[in-house]
Amino acid sequence: MTNQLAMVKKDTVDVVAKKVKEFQESGELHFPAFYSPENAMKSAWLILQNTQDRNKRPALEVCTKDSIANALLDMVVQGLNPAKKQGYFIVYGNQLTFQRSYFGTMAVTKRMAKAKSIDAAVIYEGDTVDYEIVNGRIANLKHKQQFGNINKEKIQGAYATIVLPDDEVYIELMTIDEIRQAWSKAQFWSKGQDKEKEGTTHDEFKQEMSKKTVINRACKKFLNSSDDESVMMKHINKDDEIEAQQEIDENANGEVLDMEFDEVTEEPKQVEETQEEPKEEVKEEKQSALEMEFVEEETNKGGAPF
Repeated sequence: MTNQLAMVKKDTVDVVAKKVKEFQESGELHFPAFYSPENAMKSAWLILQNTQDRNKRPALEVCTKDSIANALLDMVVQGLNPAKKQGYFIVYGNQLTFQRSYFGTMAVTKRMAKAKSIDAAVIYEGDTVDYEIVNGRIANLKHKQQFGNINKEKIQGAYATIVLPDDEVYIELMTIDEIRQAWSKAQFWSKGQDKEKEGTTHDEFKQEMSKKTVINRACKKFLNSSDDESVMMKHINKDDEIEAQQEIDENANGEVLDMEFDEVTEEPKQVEETQEEPKEEVKEEKQSALEMEFVEEETNKGGAPF
């Protein structure tokens, strides 16, 4: 088994390291000063050794070497590290994929837009919200809230703010109907009742899930407006295409918590999919991975969110 792992590592990690070096030498890829591709791949390799498909078979035995190498390359080119919960590995049949978490989406957005901060808040029934529309954008948003208004069953909407280098503030605002529309394609949605299934993460923690959704939409707008020709953007777009193929709405893919995302060190457990054909099973597996990621984050915080 040790020799087999060594061979897989040679045909994947070493190949990716060589490719990344070529990108760097040609000037096609630049990493931030604090990012170490070598450390990210070491963390990924440790995680992959414990990653299994839904039939409990090791991913490193099930997946092709090419798909493992491509998943690692997707991770490194985006400058992400799974040890910081910036992404996770999922098995689809014999293919390994790397998919960004909401931590990863915010990390990439901060880097590309040079954003100073990314935050979100929930609007409840009884809150007062005033804002202006300037050149088609929301501006000067003022939100007043009474503590007694906080009730997960009375959410009216949510908004995300991205503070840019020149202190300009970009605001993304969504009503609860828009948020639920973003959730409506996922497995946790009760299609006949047009609401979240009872007992799911999106039912129990509506506040955090609402913030996840609006902050992800805000970040995606910055990513989608970037240069599609760069090596980094090609891999970012590839990650998004994988999600689209699995019929998972992009706005239900992120999560937001009241903490700095780049300080998280706990590694997420992995949930993978082996069925290639049934789309409903794929969606269920992806949702399970996201819910597990959220629950682990709450554990890392020391308790459940309010």
